Amino acid sequence: MNNISLETSALLRLPPQSVESEIVVLGALLLDNNVFEHVGDIVSEGDFYRSEHRTIFSVIKSLIEQDKPADLITVFDSLQNNGGADAVGGLAYLNSLAQFVPSAHNAKNYAEHIRESSIKRKMIAASDQIASSAYEPKGRTTAEILDEAEQAVLCIEQLRNHDREILTLDQHLDDSMARLEYRAEHPNQLNGISSGYVDMDKKINGFKPGDLIVIAGRPSMGKTSLAMNIAEHSAIKESKAVLIVSLEMPASQLTDRILGSVGRVDQSRLQTGQLEGDEWSRITDTYESLRGKPLEIEDSGVNTVAGIRAVARRALRRNKTLSLIVVDYLQLMVAAGAGENRNSEIEQISRGLKKLAMDMQCPVIVVAQLNRGVESRNDKRPMMSDLRDSGAIEQDADIVMLLYRDEYYTKDLCREPGVAEINISKHRNGPTGVVKLAWLPSFTRFDNLAY
Repeated sequence: MNNISLETSALLRLPPQSVESEIVVLGALLLDNNVFEHVGDIVSEGDFYRSEHRTIFSVIKSLIEQDKPADLITVFDSLQNNGGADAVGGLAYLNSLAQFVPSAHNAKNYAEHIRESSIKRKMIAASDQIASSAYEPKGRTTAEILDEAEQAVLCIEQLRNHDREILTLDQHLDDSMARLEYRAEHPNQLNGISSGYVDMDKKINGFKPGDLIVIAGRPSMGKTSLAMNIAEHSAIKESKAVLIVSLEMPASQLTDRILGSVGRVDQSRLQTGQLEGDEWSRITDTYESLRGKPLEIEDSGVNTVAGIRAVARRALRRNKTLSLIVVDYLQLMVAAGAGENRNSEIEQISRGLKKLAMDMQCPVIVVAQLNRGVESRNDKRPMMSDLRDSGAIEQDADIVMLLYRDEYYTKDLCREPGVAEINISKHRNGPTGVVKLAWLPSFTRFDNLAY
């Protein structure tokens, strides 16, 4: 054995399997077709290790789904008609399956064993494919191979979580009533993550788990600042775990921005180090107050949904919770295998981000660019149709916020200098409308307006 390589040793091992469990499940189904209600959503034909078991299960399933009895005779007849009876051992083998099982009582547990073994085999196959890609990249970059590897593992994990219980209407109604009663008892409490802005919270009532929120605008409108300010409020004021995925700025620049924004210190002086007056003490106090806050910045260049998902899962494992994900920004992301059609690629990305929000059960805020069409109009206020590259963003988003600062275009003629309009142009579960915030450019910060 010492002379056998690890690779050869692995090849000599049988793949994970549970043949006895397969026999029990098939025998139980032949004895009692009602067992299918308990195992049909756990195992599929491809989960069985032995080919004859895959064939038998497929026939049993087909008969049951046609509301026909699936017993020894009907299954055998079906196999004979398809020319597959001899390949599975004929009537004698079917009879042995039924005799092997004294009762159909624990079929669900055995089905889960089959499923677990199947998933382990898929893990081995994925590992082999990952190794093959690493040995023979065929022009793919290491980052692309890593993305494929993460996607392969993710697909297997989703198979592992396939059996989440489907709730009845009564259960959903009970949950709805419980939520309603809680809201009635806590009238001033938001239903989701606070933005930190009073008027925005009144409109949105908090960013909820599963929400995809798009913050869009033309360059220099303050898109990143607004997303960062919301993230700062969540992590610093409410101590909620936040992940920022930055594709545009390194973590060092974002950290400087956070210090200046929270400490109310001029960003230009922060960059030169020439602080004035009490700015040093404010920065020092801010530094101390920020330490230990659950905010993480990912700036390694991860630019796919699969990559962001992997980063988010690592953050979740570290923090035990994840309340908000911010991605800056959408148009810098890519989708594997999308080809040269950018609209199709953006569509794939936006769908992936929405699914990420659903799977991670936390809101995802993504910053997005608006197209140049805004600049050609007399009224520069953006519209939903200005979302760049694809209408899929508009379709997938639960909330779309369009930024506009009149001062940027009209300069000295602006009637409301220092005021930004946040047009909540889409709100899947609530009202739309414009929210006004104070814009403090020296701090790269939005604030509540003082009325």
